[in-house]
Order: sequence, then structure tokens, then C-alpha cells
Amino acid sequence: MTLSDAPTWIDYAEFGERFVAAAVTESRIESAVSSVAGQGITIGPFGIGPAGLARFVAKGSIGKPTVIRRAPHVHFDVMLPVTLRVDVTLGGQRLRLEAVVEIDLTMHARTADPLLIVIDIPPVTGRDVSFVMRAQAIGSAWEVLLNPIAQLVQREVANRINAILADPVSQRGRTFDVQAILDGTRSAYKGRTTHEWIGYDEFGHRFFDLIVTADRVRQVVESMAGKPIEVGPLRTGPGNKAEVWVQGSVRLPKVAPAAAVAVTPAPVPRIAELPRAAAESAAAAVATAVAAEVHDPALVRFDLTIPVSLEISVDVLKTNRYKAEVQVPVALTARAAEPLLIIIDAAPPRARDIDLEMTAEGWRAAALGKLAGMRKQIAAQVATVVRAEVADVSRRTIDVGARLNATRV
Repeated sequence: MTLSDAPTWIDYAEFGERFVAAAVTESRIESAVSSVAGQGITIGPFGIGPAGLARFVAKGSIGKPTVIRRAPHVHFDVMLPVTLRVDVTLGGQRLRLEAVVEIDLTMHARTADPLLIVIDIPPVTGRDVSFVMRAQAIGSAWEVLLNPIAQLVQREVANRINAILADPVSQRGRTFDVQAILDGTRSAYKGRTTHEWIGYDEFGHRFFDLIVTADRVRQVVESMAGKPIEVGPLRTGPGNKAEVWVQGSVRLPKVAPAAAVAVTPAPVPRIAELPRAAAESAAAAVATAVAAEVHDPALVRFDLTIPVSLEISVDVLKTNRYKAEVQVPVALTARAAEPLLIIIDAAPPRARDIDLEMTAEGWRAAALGKLAGMRKQIAAQVATVVRAEVADVSRRTIDVGARLNATRV
């Protein structure tokens, strides 16, 4: 990986904010309120005017919403159009009017326990409903009824919309259980009327805790299984007279959540320390800081064990054969990167951390193995091969933004 290809890391909190912003789009908001569009609406009959002598009834339907995103937060202005036909009867006379109603909704994408995105909509009031009537020239007796009609329509439309939005079906359409969606399971939280709200930052931390699991990481690294390993020829032994060939393959990797690691803080340097001692203390402090970052409990980490089976041939006068089972430990850390990536970062293995057990075929091979001291060389070569394998992060990178765009939810 070149410097230009190196990922730009972000923390889990920023990942949470970016995830919500990317997941909640205008089209998804439109889909969330689609249950409202197309519904019929009837208002009345009501008595209006002096002594309620005039009778009023309105019928119509709700049209397709218009959605406008408000930056920088995940807020949306949604306008629902309603076309109404208004019939007013007074003294045996009927007046038919066409009315255009616009309902202004404010929607906010909020995050809730355990890993929900909920489209929250404040209750609609009469002030959120605009009412314009299209009518031909009418007499003064009718004009006095227009304002009471407008107020009545605004109040009743607000009540109808609130009832529709409070319906369990509508609420389920505005609740997205991210964990259930990714797991392909049924959500136990959709349709709830109350939620325990959490911030976008906490949502980001929970995303990694709940979604980036050992099972999912195992699926990512299992592609390493079957990879061939070939080393040699190597020269070893007294006078480098032994020629070593190694062939083998990677078996199925094992992944487990990382064990907690305690980091011992470095002692604070004393004023009276000599310059060299102070420098050593400062270096120790830096090392402690690095270790603290590596073992940061806020990061989701895993222990990867890569088992490798090897067949080793050593030529000294004649061919001596060995079998070896190698366990290569690799520390994995789930990191977030720009723009919306999950990268399973791997710490390159060191030769001294590799567990290598050799089994000789025959007493001569066993004696030669002890004398030649091949283990260190073979461990170093295996570490080099594995380091090259884990250096390519492309197979351990998940483009969450691309997956969100491809998901039809």
C-alpha cells in the first residue's frame, strides 16, 4: 500500500454520524411516509356559521410528498399536498369549492437503543397546515363562512395526519433496526411508540460492538484458507551445507474476541534524573502511549490464529523430511475510515511469536533437526509470507456506503 492509498482513520463516533447521514436519504424518507400518500380524507359534515345553519363537508386525497434535506444535520422538510372538494350548503343552496391544502412536516433521523434509526416526526398542528380555496365570485353570505371553513379544515387535517402517523403500520415504516436488517432477522423493536434515544456517537460505538463480530470477521479472513506457502531453498546448518525446502498451505483461520490487556503506565521522570535516564523514561512513556492505543478498550479487537501445515525437506547427503504445524498469531483491530469504510486492520506477525512444532520422519532427521536449528529460520520465513498476505487490506475492507446504496430498505 502506498502513502496515497493509506486509509484516513476516523473514530467510531464520527462513523456513527456518517452512517446515519448516508443511510437516511430523501428517497428513504419518502418511502417512510409512503403509507400516508394516496389515503383518502373526509372532513365533516359539520355545522358552521351563525347557529350552525350552514353545512360543510370536504373530501379529497393526500398526494405524493416533497422532501427537502436540511444540512448539516439529518433533518428533512416534508410537504404533503392534499386536494379537497368542499361542499357548503346554506338555505337550500349549494356552493362547491376546490381547495389546496399543504401540510408541512419536520422529520429528524434519530438513533435509539439498541441500534435503531427512527424517523421522528413532531405532532402536526393547525399552523403547519396551509389552506387555499379556489372559488368563483361568491356573495357576501358565503364569504363570512370561508374563514371558519379554513380554520376547521386546518384543525381536522392536522388531527387526521397525526392519527395516520401514530398508526403502528406507519410507525414500523419509520423505524429501521440496523442489526436486524444486517442479520436478516425480524426486529423486536419496530412499531414501538417509545424509544430510549442515544446520540449518533454512541450509535457508532454500538455499531462496531454489535455488527463487527467474530463470526463476520471470520467470514472475511477465511479467504486465506488454502493459500500455498513455498519457501526455499534455504541454506542452514554448519557451513550452510544443508539445503531446506518448505511447502505447505494455510488452514482455516480461527478468530476470537481479544482478551483484555492491562497496560502498566510508565513512571513519571524525576527532575533529578540524569539526561540518559530521563530520555529512557520518555521513550518508555511513548511506548506506553502506543500500547494504550493498540489496546484501547474502546476499539473492537480480535485475536486471529492462522494455522499452517508444512512439509519440510532438508538435503544433507540425503533427503530428511519433517512435518510442521505452525500457529501464527495476528492481532486484528476493527477501524473506521473515510468516507464510510470498515477496515479490519492487522498487526504484522513477528517470528518470535510464531509457535512451530516439527515432527521428524526417522531418527537421522530428528538429530539433524536439533543440530541445524532450523526453527528460527522457518518461523522467520513463514512470518514474512503471512506479513505479505495481511498487508493487503482490500479483502478486509467493507465499503459500508456502497452497501447502503445497494440496500433497498
